[in-house]
Amino acid sequence: MTTITLITGANKGLGFEAARRLRELGHTVLVAARHPGRGRAAADRLDSPFVPLDVTDEGSVRTAADWVRSRYGRLDVLVNNAGIEGPTTPIDQATATDVAAVLDTNLLGVVRVTNAFLPLLRASAGPRIVNVSSGTGSFALTEQNSWWDLALVPPVYAVTKTALTKLTLCYAHALPGMRVNAADPGWTATDLNNFKGTQTVREGTDVIVELATVPPDGPTGTYVNRHGAVPW
Repeated sequence: MTTITLITGANKGLGFEAARRLRELGHTVLVAARHPGRGRAAADRLDSPFVPLDVTDEGSVRTAADWVRSRYGRLDVLVNNAGIEGPTTPIDQATATDVAAVLDTNLLGVVRVTNAFLPLLRASAGPRIVNVSSGTGSFALTEQNSWWDLALVPPVYAVTKTALTKLTLCYAHALPGMRVNAADPGWTATDLNNFKGTQTVREGTDVIVELATVPPDGPTGTYVNRHGAVPW
């Protein structure tokens, strides 16, 4: 039986490369994106179905889940990849509105999508959820590497990724029948960082692909990059 996989923010960067690689492994990859033109163009390049999905819009998320239900009846893998960088201002100059906007996509968007697709994931024999987090959300790595350069690690973005990793752990405990893990792609060259990253998108998606293909008895509640466990 073909594995049905949905990836949010799959029209570019890590999402597109993960979609391409998982499709090569035989998955039916549903390319989800909020921009219809870009999303459909990416889906066409992959010869995959396009699913309009804005993670900040509850109605859009529900409509996407309804479409997947009507077309496939289940979902085997959900990759919550969509995210935004947000402002690069110091945290003491950020407004609550600034923080809320980034949280709305990077954290609440994951809640909206995950909860909407849970019934479809429960219909799978081996459901997996991969939340694309970041090493910038790690307390240990931040201190060890002195990641305080605002241009490289926007503080609001980092805070949302810390929260996302904790959210992943909460889902893993709440959903023992599913494999729910957080992926740290590492510093990968994408438009999110103006292509300053030192890794290729293939290297950045190694851990996403790994977690998207874990067996039903595989790890859950982990926070990993392509080299292994990420310290909290």
